Amino acid sequence: MDYRNLGASGLKVPALSFGAGTFGGSGPLFGAWGNSDATEARRLVDICLEAGVNLFDTADVYSNGASEQVLGAAIKGRRDAVLISTKTSLPMGDGPNDAGSSRSRLIKAVEDALRRLDTDYIDLLQLHAFDATTPIEEVLSTLDSLVRAGKLRYVGVSNFSGWQVMKSLGLADRHGYPRYVAHQVYYSLVGRDYEWELMPLGLDQGVGALVWSPLGWGRLTGKIRRGQKLPEKSRLHDTASFGPPVEDEHLYRVIDALDVVAEETGKTIPQIAINWLLQRPTVASVIIGARNEEQLRQNLGAVGWSLTAGQMKKLDTASEVTAPYPYFPYRRQEGFARLSPPAV
Repeated sequence: MDYRNLGASGLKVPALSFGAGTFGGSGPLFGAWGNSDATEARRLVDICLEAGVNLFDTADVYSNGASEQVLGAAIKGRRDAVLISTKTSLPMGDGPNDAGSSRSRLIKAVEDALRRLDTDYIDLLQLHAFDATTPIEEVLSTLDSLVRAGKLRYVGVSNFSGWQVMKSLGLADRHGYPRYVAHQVYYSLVGRDYEWELMPLGLDQGVGALVWSPLGWGRLTGKIRRGQKLPEKSRLHDTASFGPPVEDEHLYRVIDALDVVAEETGKTIPQIAINWLLQRPTVASVIIGARNEEQLRQNLGAVGWSLTAGQMKKLDTASEVTAPYPYFPYRRQEGFARLSPPAV
């Protein structure tokens, strides 16, 4: 397993990490992902550790805390061998302080997560969404106190916009608060919006990407083909509306290119899609999920080899879309292009 620094921090994380959203799954979204109990979860953790995958990602909102509880049980007795990443800020109840990133909410959320995970500290806490109702200084000062108390080691965010990350980093620098070193983002061959603004920001500011849904919300599993109906057992029947949309023709164009590369490499479509991500700038770790041992071992096969420059270009071309304003002039017009850094 390849290990990479998480952003500008000294923390080494594996190129692949494990997403525990399938642990204790319940409800229309997480129940469709999977519902591993502690025994099955322990087996999946065993396989991960054997392969060098020691970072496990979860969130308080995953099945209303059940994911954290099952993960805590699965790693019991080997806390020092793993890194735990969890997230908070999304609603955990209907009360006025059950959502967001206020001082009150963050302190309670961290205490609740520590209890569910059965641990004394969290290696990486990420804010699951930007809270526009709480001053950023309040958020950062609270995170600072939690780091100083030894309850958090590093802090990051998830699903923030560029200005939200940059303003937070600027205030952290001004007041001497911990900087965000990670941004958990959606990024895939059928969803490359991360590249327009957040990737250049990550390069400039030392913020590493932890990639969620690298298979395009289950669309790049190899089971979806042009001119064929969605497989009967696909979880997209129940969860497509929760995830990022993809136009059919764009999806099929990417799958066609993946098929060609699969023929050349002898690798599966998911393995190729993940390997492509691992060769992209700022990507510190790609979060893989699995409902069972077979899926996990398949995804672990995405490392230990590399796509060629030609194969990368083939996939880049098939997955490229027109950049949104104000980025497309820098790609198309000569005067703008002279002022723009090389495309990442």
